[in-house]
Amino acid sequence: WLNQQGRLTEPMVKWPGATHYEPIRWEQAFEVLAKELKQLTSPDEAMFYVSGRLNNEAAFLLQLFSRAFGTNNLPDCSNMCHESTGWGLGAALGIGKGSVSLDDIHHSDLIFLVGQNPGTNHPRMLAALEETKRNGGEVVAVNTLPEAGLMRFKHPQKARGVIGNGTQIADQFVHIRAGGDMALFQGLNKLLLDAEDAAPGAVLDHAWINKNSRGFQEFAESVRKISWDDILLATGLTLDEIKEVHERVMRSKSAIVCWAMGVTQQKHGVATIREIVNFLMLRGNIGRPGAGVCPVRGHSNVQGDRTMGVWEQMSDAFLDALGREFGFEPPRHHGYDAVQGIRAMHEGKAKFFLGVAGNFVRATPDSEYTEQAMRNCSLTAHISTKLNRSHTVCGDTALLLPTLGRSDRDMQNGVEQWITVEDSMSDVHRSHGKLPPASEHLLSEVAIISRLAIATLGDTYGIPWQSFEADNDRIRDRISRVVPGFENFNERVRQPGGFNLPSPVNNDTFPTPSGKAEFWASRFEMPHVPAGHLLLQTLRSHDQWNTIWYASNDRYRGIHNARRVVMVNPADLEQFGFRDGDMVDLVSVWTDKERRAESFRVVAYPTSPGSAAAYYPETNVLVPLDSVADISNCPTSKGVLIRLEPSRIPAPGLAG
Repeated sequence: WLNQQGRLTEPMVKWPGATHYEPIRWEQAFEVLAKELKQLTSPDEAMFYVSGRLNNEAAFLLQLFSRAFGTNNLPDCSNMCHESTGWGLGAALGIGKGSVSLDDIHHSDLIFLVGQNPGTNHPRMLAALEETKRNGGEVVAVNTLPEAGLMRFKHPQKARGVIGNGTQIADQFVHIRAGGDMALFQGLNKLLLDAEDAAPGAVLDHAWINKNSRGFQEFAESVRKISWDDILLATGLTLDEIKEVHERVMRSKSAIVCWAMGVTQQKHGVATIREIVNFLMLRGNIGRPGAGVCPVRGHSNVQGDRTMGVWEQMSDAFLDALGREFGFEPPRHHGYDAVQGIRAMHEGKAKFFLGVAGNFVRATPDSEYTEQAMRNCSLTAHISTKLNRSHTVCGDTALLLPTLGRSDRDMQNGVEQWITVEDSMSDVHRSHGKLPPASEHLLSEVAIISRLAIATLGDTYGIPWQSFEADNDRIRDRISRVVPGFENFNERVRQPGGFNLPSPVNNDTFPTPSGKAEFWASRFEMPHVPAGHLLLQTLRSHDQWNTIWYASNDRYRGIHNARRVVMVNPADLEQFGFRDGDMVDLVSVWTDKERRAESFRVVAYPTSPGSAAAYYPETNVLVPLDSVADISNCPTSKGVLIRLEPSRIPAPGLAG
C-alpha cells in the first residue's frame, strides 16, 4: 500500500512525540541532520546504510562524507546477500567479483546454476543461457525447487519464443537438499581426483595448478577423506546422479559456475564458494574463455557501490588513496556491517541512521528486533523516491528526503547530468533520466549528500562539496584518482557501452597474500535438522522486486492470490500429519527464543525432502539476528530451522 501512494515530492519530518510527518524546508532538514550528527559523542554513533540502487557518483560521495565525518559505519545490502561471495572469492582468488563476461556465458561448454532462479530473479540471464544452448553448451541446475525458469525458456522478443515450445535450459536438474551444495562439489571433486588417478595427466590441468595455485596437496588429501555416505546424506542425491554431472564435466572443455543467495545465505556459504573455486581450478577453469566464477547479483549497482568504497572494511590501500586525494586521514578501525549495526542501534551504541535508498527494516532479519533497534535511535532519515515500511519505523526524530528517480532528468545550471553503474559482469556504463521530475522540490542523491556534508563539515579538509553537486564530471575525476581501474573515467565511460573492469584472474594475476590462487582444504559440513523440523528458505515471488511485491501471484509456481504460503514436500506433510491447504504457524528454533510467523497456508510442492520455502519479507521475522554465515556474517535466510504448528489464528482471503 505504501509503495502505491506514488512519489515523495517534498522533504518531511516527524518531530519527537508526533504521530505524523509534516513538510519541512530543505535548509531546515539539513540543519536538523547536521545538529544531530554534531552532538553525537562519537562519529561511530552514526550509520550510513546504502542500497544497491545507488549510483557510483553518489556512493563515492557518501563514503567520502562518512569517513571525513570520522566513521566506517557503511553497512550495505551486500551484507545481507553476497557478502559470502566477497569473502570466499577474496580468499581464493584475491578479488570478490566474478570473472566472466556475457560472451563467456554464450560460449561455455558447461554452466552450473546453483541456488539461483533466473526466471524470477534474473530474467535477462535466461536469454544468455538460451544462447549457450544454441551454441551447444550444457546447463546443470542445482536447486531445492524445480523452478520453471530453470527448465524451459520462451524469449518474448524472438519469433521462436512466440511459436514452438521454447528452449530447454537445464540438461540436468539436480534436486539438492537445502544446504547440500558444498557436499555436491566435494563429491564432484572426489570423482575428478579418482578419474585423474585412473588416467594420470588426462583429467586435471596440472600446468595451471602448478603455475597459478597453492595448497593443492592439502586440498586433495582432505577431500579424499570425506565419505560418500556423508555426501549422499547431505545432498539427498544418489551416486548415479552425481556421476551423471561428473560425466558432463569430463566432456566439457570449459565450465562456469553461477550462484546466488541459495549459496551465500547458508551458515557454510563461504566454505561452499571456496569448494566451488576448488572445483573450477582442478581443470583450469579460471581465467580462460568460457570459464570462471559468476556470482549473480540483483540490484543495478550493488557491485558498483562496493567498488566505490561503500564497505565497513575497505582496504588500507583504498583508504590511503582516499586520504591522499582529499587531504585527511580516514578512520582505520572497521565499522558496523548490517547485522552489527542493528545490534548497535538496539543497544544504544548507534543513535543516528541514514538510509540511502532501500527498505532497511524489510530487507533485514529478525524483524521485531530490527524495528525496535530503529525506534531506539535519536534520529532516522531516509533518502527515497517512494514510501516504504522503514519510513514508519522511526527514531525520536525522523526525516524523509525525496530524491530523483533513475528515470528523472537531473539538470544543474542548465546542463543535464548523468550517472554511472557497474553490473555483475564488471561493465561500467552511463545512465540518465529522460522524464521531468515529479516535483520541483526533488534533489538528486548527489545534491542531498553534498548539502548534508556542507551543513555538517563546512569547509573541513577543503572538500569542494558544492562543486560536486554542480557537475558529476568533477566527482568522476576524483574517482579516477582513487579507485583502481577507473583511470580516465570521464573519457572512457563516454564511449559507446562504457568500459569493462578486467578481472586480474583472467591474466593469471591473483591479488592474494601469496600471489597465487588458493585451494581450500575441505571439511564436511551439513545443516542439522532434528526430527519433526524443516529447513526453511525465504524467497521472492515472481511478481516481486526485492522487498516490494506488486501482485500476490507467483504464476511460475502455480500460486495465486496468496502471500502467506509455505511450500513443503508432500512426503514431509504426510509425516507431520498435515495436508495441502492446512493453516499453520511457522516457528523458528534458535538458542535464545522461538520466533513465530502466523497463519500460513500449506502448499504441497516438490521441494527437496526436509526443506520448505516461503516468501520474504513476511518470513524475515523468523530469521534470528545471530544466525549468520561463518566469516561473512551474512544472515542465513536460506537455512532457517522451523517446525509447523496448527495455526492459532485463521487468516481469511488466502484462496488461490
